[in-house]
Amino acid sequence: MADFFATCPKGLESILAAELSRFGASDVRETVAGVAFSGELEVAYRACLWSRFASRIALELTSFSADTDLDLYLGCFNVQWETHFSVDQSFAVDFSGTSKAINNTQYGALKVKDAIVDRFTKRSGIRPSVDKKIPDARVMVHWKKDTVTVSLDLSGPALHQRGYRDETGEAPLKENLAAAVLARSGWQNEPLLDPMCGSGTLLIEAAMQLCDMAPGLLRRRFGFESWLQHQPEVWQPIIAEASVRAKRGHKEALLQPDRFVGFDVDSRVLQRAKANANRAGVGDLIRFEQSDVMQLHNPWPGSKGFLVSNPPYGERLGEFPELLKLYQSLGSALRTEFQGWRVTILSASPELLSCLRLRAEKQYRLFNGALECQLRNYQIADNSVASQKTVAEDFANRLRKNIKTLDKWAQQEGLDAYRIYDADLPDYNVAIDRYTNHLIIQEYAPPKTIPEHVARQRILDLMQAAIEVTGVPGKNVILKVRERQKGESQYQKLNAEGQLLEVKEYNAKFLVNLRDYLDTGLFLDHRYTRRMLGQLAKGKDFLNLFSYTGTATVHAALGGARTTTTVDMSRTYLNWARDNMRHNGLTSWQHKFEQADCLDWLRHCEQTFDLIFIDPPTFSNSKRMDDTFDVQRDHIDVMAMLKKILNPDGLIVFSNNKRQFKMDFNGLAELGLVAENISAKTLPKDFARNPHIHNSWLIRHAPKTDVSQEQA
Repeated sequence: MADFFATCPKGLESILAAELSRFGASDVRETVAGVAFSGELEVAYRACLWSRFASRIALELTSFSADTDLDLYLGCFNVQWETHFSVDQSFAVDFSGTSKAINNTQYGALKVKDAIVDRFTKRSGIRPSVDKKIPDARVMVHWKKDTVTVSLDLSGPALHQRGYRDETGEAPLKENLAAAVLARSGWQNEPLLDPMCGSGTLLIEAAMQLCDMAPGLLRRRFGFESWLQHQPEVWQPIIAEASVRAKRGHKEALLQPDRFVGFDVDSRVLQRAKANANRAGVGDLIRFEQSDVMQLHNPWPGSKGFLVSNPPYGERLGEFPELLKLYQSLGSALRTEFQGWRVTILSASPELLSCLRLRAEKQYRLFNGALECQLRNYQIADNSVASQKTVAEDFANRLRKNIKTLDKWAQQEGLDAYRIYDADLPDYNVAIDRYTNHLIIQEYAPPKTIPEHVARQRILDLMQAAIEVTGVPGKNVILKVRERQKGESQYQKLNAEGQLLEVKEYNAKFLVNLRDYLDTGLFLDHRYTRRMLGQLAKGKDFLNLFSYTGTATVHAALGGARTTTTVDMSRTYLNWARDNMRHNGLTSWQHKFEQADCLDWLRHCEQTFDLIFIDPPTFSNSKRMDDTFDVQRDHIDVMAMLKKILNPDGLIVFSNNKRQFKMDFNGLAELGLVAENISAKTLPKDFARNPHIHNSWLIRHAPKTDVSQEQA
């Protein structure tokens, strides 16, 4: 009798323990990500060949107490390594666990390696070589608390590597996890469908089980075959028996044709799946067809069976919109096309699973690598029907009403980008902007009184409804979470895709980036202000301060401005402004771009202007600015500087987004300026629900004969 340890993915311990018991193991003990057991060497051989759930089978060589790295070295030095592999063979060390003495696994592996090499060198004068990729012997050392356990890996390559899958196109679902999914589903030998089969792993594992084929039968080598204590006389009958059983099982399986069907939308993936199935020896048992899950159908009309699948799932919420329609369509198809079927779905997203609108009978916690997943089993009722109620129906109805009005208005105005929903309903606190055939959904942070899971499910329902109502493809829906921003945090970079989309606004064209930043490069609520600047700019010298992506400059230039000067502190956004100008054919010498702290640039500016547009941040504490900026506190100081560069008949268009902004009329009067509030005039129809989204002012030199202030 010897002691062994079988490793496995977390969540598989109980089914692995039951499997090892069937192989004849005794004293079976479950632990996290593994099972300890005892038995004769035959049991370990059988586990290496037949285990569908284990990752590795290791033979325990020794265990000892240790407090220091010297204890670790001496304990490993005393192992009789020469009885397990020769000096002519290579080895590798896998070290796990930590202690007070060692908190770095690489250092721990190095101490073990030194002990092994030193023992061989002391006994023979020759040191064995280390091969981390394909060693003849793999030593596994685990340090837990004050105990070190030293084992020899009998598996060689990890046992999930059955030998049939093309590793150049490796699927994310490992073979032993696929086998566990089948085991948890309750499938035996019923007809089996995987509607998103990918590389075919689930179907191949099922077909191998039906054929009574040992999962390790196709492997080229096991670790124990290089072990000096390997017993071929024990191993050969086991492998011979497995070969006979597989041939007999395959012959019997052919008597039950058309038991396994795999669908996938990607023809290249299907070719890989077919090649994998052929390598596994079960290619004649599985029917692969190119089919989109959005048109999922029962491949055995009138018959019942099992549907088992591992659909795609986004690890980030921003990836979910593309998958919402998929899960919604899958759930609908299950209720209408697969009545009476057993269904098992593995996903890392409980929220996406909830979009199936099915009640799970059982639920298991599994791990796909480090990613925690849920496996849910469903029984589709014989009288199940597709739900007639739209998800988030009240939101969907409001969105339809808005679109009916706003789409027509935008078309008449010549707009590709506009808002179609602005927190109209309190339960759905988002803003939705349409950019041609794309949607930007900006979720405002929910109140703390709403549980996180409720808020998360609500936003998923909302996205699902928005996709259904607008007809925009899920891949073109982008979700962003917007909180109150300060300074340049509104320009925070989110991704690095760099994909630009052209949108039209009246006679202008702009390049927007929908995914990489919190904002897209186009402030939709300033649309009327930009148009007004274009109407005012003819023959004028135009200045755009805090220019962002230069959209106001584009309108001014298209309106016939004599010169334009565009100033911003960000090189990224100034280059974006240049691109917007070039995109509109505005490349002549009279258009200047200045990268600078706008206020510092203003202090030193010697040029004068006829038309100035300034849209500063509400607050900024950028490291590139000498001091903080607060638009309420500092706007008079800014106006004092602007007055110096404003021509006598010039005009300042001043805008900001501070909701409670109050213009200091007395301060303006002291400067000799007057202001007119034009906020209502610059509020577009699609922002009518949010009249405080910005405030805008026209500021001029006060007439010399009239010292009164015009207040609105």
